[in-house]
Amino acid sequence: MGEEHLPHKLSLEERKKLTMTGVTEVVSFEDGAVVLRTALGTLVVQGQGLQLKTLSLEGGQVAVEGTVSALSYEEPRLAGWRRLLG
Repeated sequence: MGEEHLPHKLSLEERKKLTMTGVTEVVSFEDGAVVLRTALGTLVVQGQGLQLKTLSLEGGQVAVEGTVSALSYEEPRLAGWRRLLG
């Protein structure tokens, strides 16, 4: 009930450490891409050597470390992130 109202905030330090709030779900997590559902839409984090360092979905907090190369939000109307790749 309260998850969708969590404040969403991003902080990226030197492309190595990404911390976020307002995350409601980790959709997928791989070395090269992380897909997160946030209070403001689906966020795709792309990079290399990505590792999940903090995960607290009760508070909506997530931290990812590695080399971040791109951050992008999906519009809710798009049918999955295949459209981003195709």
